[in-house]
Amino acid sequence: MTRPIILGIVGDSAAGKTTLTRGIAQVLGPENVTLICTDDYHRYDRKQRAEIGITALHPDCNYLDIMQQHLSLLRTGQAILKPVYSHKTGTFEPPQYIKPAKFVIIEGLLGYSTRAARDCYDVKVYLAPPESLRANWKIKRDTQKRGYTSEQVLAELEKREPDSEKYIRPQRQWSDIVVTFYPPKDELEENSGHLNVKLILRPSIPHPDFTEIIQAGESSDQCAVRLGLDRDMNKPVDVLEVDGHATLEQVNKIEHIMCCDLPYLKNVCDREINPELGKVAGTTGETLQSYPLALTQLIITYHMLKATQIHQ
Repeated sequence: MTRPIILGIVGDSAAGKTTLTRGIAQVLGPENVTLICTDDYHRYDRKQRAEIGITALHPDCNYLDIMQQHLSLLRTGQAILKPVYSHKTGTFEPPQYIKPAKFVIIEGLLGYSTRAARDCYDVKVYLAPPESLRANWKIKRDTQKRGYTSEQVLAELEKREPDSEKYIRPQRQWSDIVVTFYPPKDELEENSGHLNVKLILRPSIPHPDFTEIIQAGESSDQCAVRLGLDRDMNKPVDVLEVDGHATLEQVNKIEHIMCCDLPYLKNVCDREINPELGKVAGTTGETLQSYPLALTQLIITYHMLKATQIHQ
């Protein structure tokens, strides 16, 4: 058996990790994907954390040694007995026997916090939405799905901020792709279906050649799809931006570039085959289509499939 391809998706609480992961898993085929959340490696349950006065973001609140040991086992195709933490109850449930599928997606808060863990990933993604947007997402999620009040969520955000700054955000430097969804300047209210995306593409992995976008005149400031050069954390990077109002035709040009390089993606890009691609919940619970999200999911999928070719 060839070893699994491992994708890391790291970001602060409610940064959009699960939404991004769901679409990628759908594209690759749920039967081909093992999903693991590193929150399962919490050392303390919710009640214990409150008593001790520690947040879930602090490394001392997590069994990072067991997490990196399990990552190493998964990378070689071996099964693990994974702990299970319930966000609904704030307690631990019986562990699960997990055998890795062809692809393994690891999402969570501290996935890149140790060198040994970072070495296990084939592709590393970091989610970095504006803090105001993340706060809105966290309030919406935790009040609707986890039984909190808005006041409790805001208090928790304030309590966690020092650990976010010290332990979560520095992991950005280890990622291959930094993903930032953000609202257009002229829209005062956040609408998940119309968010723009900014993708920072580091040279740590070979990205598709998107220079055709510039050659086709598709990269002016007024255009919905832009490619440019910038610096991130003092290092040169490519930056691909896609606006929420981008048309399917504009998005298809980028998809075509990837499909020419990796023909298998033609099946992936078919939205009838992959209905979850780019789907996101709106502010009132309706399902919206986001082309920036779909493209982000496809670019990450491209890298996972590329990694499969390399390690066959």
